Amino acid sequence: MNFTFGFTQHYKTDELAKEQISKLKSFTGNWEGSGWKMEPDGSRYDFTQTEKISFKLDSTSLLIQGKGLRKEEVIHNAMAVVTYNSTTGDYDFHSFLQNGRKGEFPARLINNKFYWYPDQQTRYIIEINEEGHWFEVGEFRQNDEWKQFFEMTLQKK
Repeated sequence: MNFTFGFTQHYKTDELAKEQISKLKSFTGNWEGSGWKMEPDGSRYDFTQTEKISFKLDSTSLLIQGKGLRKEEVIHNAMAVVTYNSTTGDYDFHSFLQNGRKGEFPARLINNKFYWYPDQQTRYIIEINEEGHWFEVGEFRQNDEWKQFFEMTLQKK
């Protein structure tokens, strides 16, 4: 038997997805910096972080690769793929962690700030600030009020 595996169909790029993902262009590049995180018991620790961000699939998706260290210990090793969801008009944030956990979360771009929500009580907000730095905060909702538990500032390399 002779099998031929050919790609005879040509797929056109989703121009709407490409246009919407291009709005995240300022996040692309290699970033380095530091931040802090507060544990549930109220203790706080500092960490260093790198983020590598690039367009993929004819610029219809954004690949995010992040690694955080606390002293020499890896405390964060994750990858995410951001795509545009034409049904909702927002973004989908597909997250993959080193420990095998993964998920798909809603995300929005509001006034040049990128919000993503791992659950209804938690959100992360990423922006490129006036100094050109990646500035990110994490917040949780308590009694209808958002309280910060995470902050990170990175510089483009």
